[in-house]
Amino acid sequence: MGQIGRILATIALIAVTGCGGGGKVAGIPNRFSDIDPYDWSGITPAHHPVHGIDVSRYQGDIDWRKVRRSGVAFAFIKSTEGGDHADPMFKANWRGAGRAGVPRGAYHFFYLCRPAAEQARWFIANVPRSRGALPPVLDVEWNHQSRTCRLRPDPAHIRAEIRAFQSLVGAHYGQRPIIYTSVDFWRDNELSKLGGEEFWLRSVAGHPRDIYKGQRWSFWQYTGTGIVPGISGKADLNTFAGSEAQWASWLARRRL
Repeated sequence: MGQIGRILATIALIAVTGCGGGGKVAGIPNRFSDIDPYDWSGITPAHHPVHGIDVSRYQGDIDWRKVRRSGVAFAFIKSTEGGDHADPMFKANWRGAGRAGVPRGAYHFFYLCRPAAEQARWFIANVPRSRGALPPVLDVEWNHQSRTCRLRPDPAHIRAEIRAFQSLVGAHYGQRPIIYTSVDFWRDNELSKLGGEEFWLRSVAGHPRDIYKGQRWSFWQYTGTGIVPGISGKADLNTFAGSEAQWASWLARRRL
């Protein structure tokens, strides 16, 4: 997004949050809004009943009880990045979500210039094995804004590093991590070859079945400009692939 786009988005966000929330947006649940909505058609996010958020330091202080009352069913919270960065809001968000009764999991942003084993150890050092937590998440995507890492390793190497992280972190927590990714990273690195992994897919302009042909998924991130009660800025909105009964079954199987 260019500078003018960021300014316009900020103005829109101030207008929405200043009025105590946004209006109804077609295609997403009525309890949420979106400052830059996509014109959804076909199978929309609202067709899926279970919705949640993912957050990091950029959301600032969060009123987790209000978030829970809004109908948020789960939250993925940024914990770490690379091998030496910890999100400064992780501990507060982890405690707050837990106390409010929001099922929560931690995610790690993968840094392509550091070995997977180092990053796995860093994640393990910072994220507690909390009983009832959601499984860990590995966030793999191109970081075009990085000033310190411009590597684009070959796809086979990237898949091998992903597998290494998955194995180490999965062994520690007793649950194999979910893999979050974007369509360009998924396509460029042929992540469909990672058989047996569980995916959380970003697709803000179409249903995952149309954007990620043939890829099974459990979570879908459908906007990065959502409005959620309890969060003062914009937030990422996500949905689970199945019904409420399937969500309950997934929780029973995948919680720590």
